[in-house]
This record gives sequence, C-alpha cells and structure tokens, in this order.
Amino acid sequence: MPTYEVLIRNAQVIDGSNSPGYLADVAICQGRIERIGDLANATAAQEVDAAGRVLAPGFVDVHTHDDTVVVRQPEMLPKLSQGVTTVIVGNCGISASPVSLQGDPPDPMNLLGPASAFVYPTFADYKSAVEKAKPGVNVAALVGHTALRSNHLSDLYRTATAEEITAMRAQLQESLEQGALGLSTGLAYATAYEASTDEVMELASELNAYGALYTTHLRSEFEPVLEAMDEAFRIGRHARAPVIVSHLKCAGAGNWGRSPQLLDALENAAQDHPVGCDCYPYSASSSTLDLKQVTSDFRITITWSTPHPEVGGRDLKDIATECGTSLLDAAKRLQPAGAVYYGMDENDVRRILAHPLSMIGSDGLPEDPFPHPRLWGAFPRVLGHFSRDVGLFPLHTAVHKMTGLSAARFGLHERGLIKEGYWADLVLFDPQTIRDAADFETPKVAAEGIHAVWVNGTLSYSDKQLTSHRNGRFLVRQGDLRTHFI
Repeated sequence: MPTYEVLIRNAQVIDGSNSPGYLADVAICQGRIERIGDLANATAAQEVDAAGRVLAPGFVDVHTHDDTVVVRQPEMLPKLSQGVTTVIVGNCGISASPVSLQGDPPDPMNLLGPASAFVYPTFADYKSAVEKAKPGVNVAALVGHTALRSNHLSDLYRTATAEEITAMRAQLQESLEQGALGLSTGLAYATAYEASTDEVMELASELNAYGALYTTHLRSEFEPVLEAMDEAFRIGRHARAPVIVSHLKCAGAGNWGRSPQLLDALENAAQDHPVGCDCYPYSASSSTLDLKQVTSDFRITITWSTPHPEVGGRDLKDIATECGTSLLDAAKRLQPAGAVYYGMDENDVRRILAHPLSMIGSDGLPEDPFPHPRLWGAFPRVLGHFSRDVGLFPLHTAVHKMTGLSAARFGLHERGLIKEGYWADLVLFDPQTIRDAADFETPKVAAEGIHAVWVNGTLSYSDKQLTSHRNGRFLVRQGDLRTHFI
C-alpha cells in the first residue's frame, strides 16, 4: 500500500492548463506532486478530504511590490490568504536590488519602504536575504530601471549619459547572471520619464544573452497609451526579449472605451514577437500621489501622507474643501503621499481581463497604511466575482490566467500546473463561496472560501489561519524565457 506525506482526496482538480477540471486524488512527497489519480488504497501522514472543492496550482502574483516585505514581514498573510504561493517583485522600474541609496528613496521607490529597507547593493545580497528569511511564499525578481538610475545618476530628471548607461548595464548584467528574471521600467514616473528610448534600449540589450524578459509600466496610460505601447514593443524587438505590459489599462475619463484599440495593438505585436500583459480586476488604480493625475473627473482617495498622516482614507475633494483650496494645491500640501484613483471604466477592465494575452497581477502596495483592496483580494475577485458571478470566463480559464500562463511566461520551472513531478504549490478553495472580502472602506480583510494553501508541499495557510510553517524559496531564472513564453 503506497504511503505519502500528504494526500488530498476527492478534489476537483483544475490543473492550470486551461482545461476543465476532473475528479482525482493528489499525493505529495518531498515537496512535489508524486501521484494524481484514484489513490483509494494509499495512506498518508496527513490526509485532507477536499469534498469536491477545487484544487488548483498556487496562484502566481506576477505584479507585486513585495520586494522588501518578503524579508521584513515574511509571513505574507495578504498573499497566502488569497491562495498566492509565488510573487514576482521588482516591477514598475523599482526593485530592492541592486540598490545603494545616497539618501531617502526617490519616488516611487518609496513604495517599497523607507531607506532602512534598502540594504541590498547586489542582486545576490537580496537573494541571500530572502533565503534567510524563508518567507511564506516563493519569490522571483526583476531588476528595476529606476533603481539602477538611482545608483548612478545624481539627477533623475534627465536621460543618462553614455558612462552612466555603461555602469547600469554592468549592474544589470551581474544581476542577470545571478538569476534575475529581466528588466522592468516605470517610464510614467517623473524619476524615469526623462529617460530616452535609446537609454532603455541600451540597457535592454543585456537581456538577449540571458533569454530574460522586459516588463514595463508604460510611459503613459492616458491619451498617448498607443504610442507608449509602440515604444515598449520597439524596445522588446531591439532587445530580442519578450515584453509584458504591466497593468494594461485605459486611464483617465478621456480614455474610456479605448480598450479594443489597446488589445488590437497587443495582438498585432504578438504576431511576430512574444508579448503579453498583466492586469488587476478593479477599475481603480493606486500609486503615489501624482500631481499630473489630480483631476475633478473622478474620485481620488488619499491613502497616506507624510506631512499629514491623519488624512489617510479621505477623499482629496473633501480635504481641499476643508482647506478652502483647489485640488492641486491640496495635493501639493500632502506630498509625499499616496492615492487611489477611480480613473478606469469597468467595461475596459473586463475586456482586458478576458483577453487571452492577459494574466493576473495584484499590484498591491503592502507598505500602504490604507491599501487598495487588491492587496488582499485580487485573485478571489477574479475567481468569485468575474468568473462565477459575472461569467466573464470559465473557472478553468480564470485559474490558467493566474497559474499556468504566468509560470510559463516567467519561466517558473516545474510550477504553475498540477502535474506529477512538479512542485506542490497548491490552493484548495470552494468555487461557490470564494470571494474578495476586502473593499475600499475595509481593505485589510482576508478572502472567503480559501481552505488551504501548500507551498513546496508544506501546509502554510488553513481555515483562515497561518500555520507555523513557512517554506517559500527564491526562484532564479531558469533557461531562456523566450522558449517558455505562451
């Protein structure tokens, strides 16, 4: 009679491949999926009756800003509680490494924490710190363009010189050798906006030799978004690197309804180059308070303010009225600060979510004292609200967008699928009750319907409680990501 470490019986297995589910037992040994099938005659040290619940691969959050939190707060409750077992950090041009700050972290690197959180001058230093912390989730990392700029430019509001580009390329190359997934940019932010396309192209040239990828927070998500997408694709073709457009959206009231144009541009680029995008399932965004985005066209909520922390959670309009000043002047008084912008149209969000080239990322901000609810609820919202309640796509497609598709694009070896021999990153959930409980009024609430989460075969979250076991690993880039990209 076979004996395993863990045996999950009677599960509705949705394996991450975009295929409908099937009933099976799943056995785990030494952190991996050992057997899948009818295991009625087997025994295990730990047995779980899934009772027809869905067993899926652990969700891969492809767009996070968990860079320093995975070390400083390794329990990772906001992610484990929604079924996430792997986070991709280093997005939007900001990363914890390789960084050597000369003072306070510049905007938007301050989203990752205070200066004391940036203690990783090399990518290898960061990898070692994550391994020592042993967080509750697996971690894989990009290198941020703005982070590199902060190391070598005394003035971030200009393009880099040839000498500075050479120095940045050397740091990027070293990081790629040490296992970085690729390069990310955040060209919409003021600290990177003046970087020329040529600057980014020269940096991205390092990616080809390593089969690494290029991800980008576009230079604009507003009216010039198509031009910004074209720039991203030109950089990717020049570098011969796959391109992932971060949190694809139609931002700003004047941009609503343009998602078909954006998706056509994505499809056209995909005809001769590996491209894709990530998105989150909300019509509100969140970042630092950007004076360029201050408008009366839609609601803006302040999430934090260094000089006025008491305004966290209040609308900018109400703050301005109370102060007897304009929205812009009120925003200036609050700087530095963070905000939620209710600046998207729900129909655009749905079109982008449903598109075959999109995958799911939370873009959650764990340092935010009043965070956007996506930090705690993005993945259950896709499964419960958009798949079950709205019927935007079948459940197996929703799971694919956060598991198999994501793992393939980022080259997460032997992850993202329920398959014999693969690592046992797994989530057990009830498809009838799963939902995001976090909202804009009470954003720090664990999701409903997540029954158990295993990370590398270790039960890490069960019945709305963390277990005492953390088993996350640092995942280095493996192989040429162009060969995995789907």
